[in-house]
Amino acid sequence: MSLRRAAERRGYNAETLCCWWLRLKGYRILVRRVRTPMGEIDILARRGRVLAIVEVKARPSRDLAALSLSPRQRHRLGRAARWILASRPDLAGLDLRFDAMLVSPWRPPRHLAGAWAADA
Repeated sequence: MSLRRAAERRGYNAETLCCWWLRLKGYRILVRRVRTPMGEIDILARRGRVLAIVEVKARPSRDLAALSLSPRQRHRLGRAARWILASRPDLAGLDLRFDAMLVSPWRPPRHLAGAWAADA
């Protein structure tokens, strides 16, 4: 198996774990791996009036996972979220929030609700 395929598989498994974690916290998973012209959103989840754009980062440690979310990537996710809201009027009235989920081996995922602001 190529390194790229192995990394994709780890990422997919981390996203699956995060979806289950979010469900346990009362979120409804609307879509996974949403492709937009601006890039991909890992998880689109809703709980009450909150629409969470969730970026999953799987690394050997939580610290490395947290450091891997760059300002450029946050900006790209903001543009992708605006595209989603424009294309899905049923979601436009919800409160948008950007979350990160940090995944490292042998530890539960860490959910950072409101990890950054939309204009960051």
